[in-house]
Amino acid sequence: MIFSRKKSGMGRRLVLLCQSVTIAGTVLPTAAFAQNAETQLEQDRRRLGNSGPLVSEVDPATVRDSMRAAEAAKSPDDDHPDLSDHLLGNIWGARDWMGRYGITLDIQEVDELWGNTTGGTASGNDGANGSGTGPAYDGMTMPTLTVDLEKLIGLKGGLFNISALQLRGRSISQDHLGVFNPTSGFEADRSTRLFELWYQQSFLGGKLDVKIGQQDLDTEFLISDYGSLYLNSNFGWPMAPSVNLYAGGPSWPLASPAVRIRYRPTDQFTVMFAAADDNPPGNTSNSFGIQGGNPVDPTNQNANGNASGTRFNMGTGALLMTELQYAINPQPDDMSKVTKDPGLPGVYKLGGFYDTGRFPDYRYNTAGQALGGPNDSTGKPRMDRGNWMVYGIVDQMLWRPSLQSAQSVGVFARATGNGGDRNMISFAVDAGVNLKAPFKGRDNDTVGVGWGLGRASSGLRQYNRTVNANGTPTLTQGTENHLEVTYQAQVMPWWVMQPDFQYVWNPSGGVYDWTGTKRIGNEAIFGLHSSITF
Repeated sequence: MIFSRKKSGMGRRLVLLCQSVTIAGTVLPTAAFAQNAETQLEQDRRRLGNSGPLVSEVDPATVRDSMRAAEAAKSPDDDHPDLSDHLLGNIWGARDWMGRYGITLDIQEVDELWGNTTGGTASGNDGANGSGTGPAYDGMTMPTLTVDLEKLIGLKGGLFNISALQLRGRSISQDHLGVFNPTSGFEADRSTRLFELWYQQSFLGGKLDVKIGQQDLDTEFLISDYGSLYLNSNFGWPMAPSVNLYAGGPSWPLASPAVRIRYRPTDQFTVMFAAADDNPPGNTSNSFGIQGGNPVDPTNQNANGNASGTRFNMGTGALLMTELQYAINPQPDDMSKVTKDPGLPGVYKLGGFYDTGRFPDYRYNTAGQALGGPNDSTGKPRMDRGNWMVYGIVDQMLWRPSLQSAQSVGVFARATGNGGDRNMISFAVDAGVNLKAPFKGRDNDTVGVGWGLGRASSGLRQYNRTVNANGTPTLTQGTENHLEVTYQAQVMPWWVMQPDFQYVWNPSGGVYDWTGTKRIGNEAIFGLHSSITF
């Protein structure tokens, strides 16, 4: 079963004050408490001493924000930013003029070429004539307009953001791979759509900020900074919420009406809470395969007339999400002036969500009979109220040769768990190790090896066995494993290239290919990813 979802907007980093403040006896960088607070991505990168990848590949919004964070680190003077990492530079003075009024215009361009060399399955696009292997292209352009309202009208702590998406190409995962979650987090259904539209207000000197409007949650929740190096979408918006929630929930390329509250009493502690609509397109009748699926729009990204992204659904359920963060040894802004070792940094997160909507039960039909069994008189799953998931994330630096060195080794791990009667995935884990600045003179490059798995739920396995016993040949799904080896290289200040290799064992935990007679074979996938900032 294939769900092409993804993962993973936040505001721009504002002026970094040169002073520091002391809270509870600890010296903390004031950047964390600027009037317009740091984005979550910027905060994680700073606390980890900028040891994460130059570009965070969770989704286009994190690509944009990671480049903004790198720009701010190079040029703390917000009135005269270093624009060498933009292909169009200052646009003949236009960006300087807009900057005086707090206006920032970014354009992100992402293009990918993928090829599956083994395994896979043909699709409805090529039928029996297709082998399941071959090349595929997908691309995305995202313009973003951000306005600092303090500069524009004197409203301290006010930030406005609007962004749009132009999506093209085809999803190799949807067409040929048969995996639980896409091999690339940038695969999406073709459309031109509104992405995010929100307003954020900071209080208490930036310790508290509230964001309200159309937003995706995968730019702030469930993020591993080290894990954001990888292109497989499981390392971004992970497998469980991607396939268990309606259309993957409020995550790229879909956003939902939401309110997000973040409180950071110190630089070590952060608490976040969000309440969002749980189903961006509002499709409930055939969103999941257990309901028969949506043959017109299997991923439901464009369902119910939502191809423009302007259908603000509020009538299905609420997704309530919270996350607690604790940072050990958060790093100073300027390591070049540090004389005492602050220790190896790490960020630890615990979180979870509860969805108030109704979800199809994999065990019983609407009459209380075994779904798919010989006595199934309706063929329709019972709808159960509520759904939940819990998760934990670790980002930890293990080694660096010196305090001022750009080189470092970091590891990450993330696990999710949830109930099995109304979900496809009940347990998933991702982990990996990254080497930043692997070669001399390549300070912004990162090489990484990541691995993960997703386990089919007990309810899905029971349904498979019931259907098989009832005379329809069906494999009992188990565990899908994925391995990724990747190298992110800064070719030009404004251009990042990333060759990538992935291997998938037991796609979707073991399902038949298009013939219905044999399993989809293990898949060896090669990719080339390009990210350009205009």
